Amino acid sequence: MPAEELTDALQSLHGRISTLLVRLDAPGKQARLTELENQAASPDLWSDQAAAQQVMRELSTLREELEPWLSVERRARDTLELVELAALEDDQTILGEAERELGQLTREVDELEFKLRLNGPYDRSDAIMTITVGLGGVDAQDWTQMLMRMYLRWGERHRYQTEILDLAEGEEAGYKSVTITLRGQYAYGYLKGERGNHRLVRLSPFDQAHRRQTSFARVEVMPDVGEAAPIDVRDEDVEFEAYRSGGPGGQNVNKVSTAVRLRHKPTGMVVTAQTERSQLQNRENAMRLLKSRLVEMELEKREGELAQLRGEHIDASFGTQIRSYVLHPYTMVKDLRTEYETSDVNGVLDGDLDAFVEAYLAWSVGREQVNAA
Repeated sequence: MPAEELTDALQSLHGRISTLLVRLDAPGKQARLTELENQAASPDLWSDQAAAQQVMRELSTLREELEPWLSVERRARDTLELVELAALEDDQTILGEAERELGQLTREVDELEFKLRLNGPYDRSDAIMTITVGLGGVDAQDWTQMLMRMYLRWGERHRYQTEILDLAEGEEAGYKSVTITLRGQYAYGYLKGERGNHRLVRLSPFDQAHRRQTSFARVEVMPDVGEAAPIDVRDEDVEFEAYRSGGPGGQNVNKVSTAVRLRHKPTGMVVTAQTERSQLQNRENAMRLLKSRLVEMELEKREGELAQLRGEHIDASFGTQIRSYVLHPYTMVKDLRTEYETSDVNGVLDGDLDAFVEAYLAWSVGREQVNAA
């Protein structure tokens, strides 16, 4: 790329970054970051443990948000200055390196700009996901397990920490339900579009005649709000029950009642946790799950109210089919909302979901803009 063209491209990119930094309110967030750093350096910070933890959480979040943007702005500015000097000396080696850096910076800015779409109140939160078997018998239980693996593999690709909170095994194969957590920045924002029914069409490995079988599983996604939950759950509103956990089979069944079931009396909501060895840990996990479900229920309520104001129809059954995975007679995964599709079924089932996530976020932003017009 000629030096003049490279300079123009870098100037354009730097201008784009500057505009996005204004949209991000980088000056205001930088001022808040400085304020928090001063608080963190105070010797009296840890006199109030709860307040100190809040300061450190906010400090960490702001650093994670700002540093990538400040880094690309700094690199774009430095590369532009380097190109201007290299152009004077006609240094083709430096110009070639600058062109490669331009390509890398453009990809990073595209990714950072995409993340600006994740501006919901809980989009930065960790995610809790529950997958529940639907129609389809043993095949549906196996499908539930396949979906769990798909999302765990997706989490690994993004270097998220994953954990199984609750697991109910099927009689012959697979799972009746499973609850997992994915911990990492924007986990909920990325996964919130996975809510709904997922449909699998394949030749059944459990049918002696090997006939084609359609199976369903429902996915629920909630922000893992933890102690920061804006909902107060009173002790008297929660009914507690301990029971023995474990799947079918003798020695794997616990001999003591470590599994926990909580029922929220005002809503009738029931949650369970049984994968930890102690009842206390399972109870803490169950309470986390209950708070997250209540937050998600409130989010769905607000979404429904806004949709009614916009004149949209919302399926109150939460049973809307969102995606179809076909393994026979052809191979295709298709999102029924965005119309995005791919024939790489094996890749998707191995966790390659980013294209579907990005298509959903672009679709949801476009829908909001149309409705706001």
